[in-house]
Amino acid sequence: MNESKYQDLGLLFLRASGALLLLWVHGLPKLLNYSEQLKLIEDPFHLGATITLSLAIFAEVVCPLLILAGVWVRWACVPILAVLLIALLVVHPEWTLFEAQFGWLLLIVFTTLLISGAGRLVLGQRQPVNP
Repeated sequence: MNESKYQDLGLLFLRASGALLLLWVHGLPKLLNYSEQLKLIEDPFHLGATITLSLAIFAEVVCPLLILAGVWVRWACVPILAVLLIALLVVHPEWTLFEAQFGWLLLIVFTTLLISGAGRLVLGQRQPVNP
């Protein structure tokens, strides 16, 4: 296996692990418990709970699914990074590094994907056959 295939496997692993963690830990609970989450969600920019929760669900459900599939990966990272930065710097500025470590790690993962892109192992991408 050549170096670029290892890089593509690494990017696939990074995409899948980051996207699934965000989806499972944050996105699905918001989506599946929508009514309860409307009462709990922080609204730092006073957009209203419905809009704020909808934007969070977009960033934490739709965007991870796009990233997992390898579709519009760089664009899909932008809303995720926005939600993470808002959570870490605006909503929870009092959190210590220990308390916010999961958020910072996700920030690292999705910033890396923003910089690197998806790699070649994406949904719908045909790989050349080597004889």
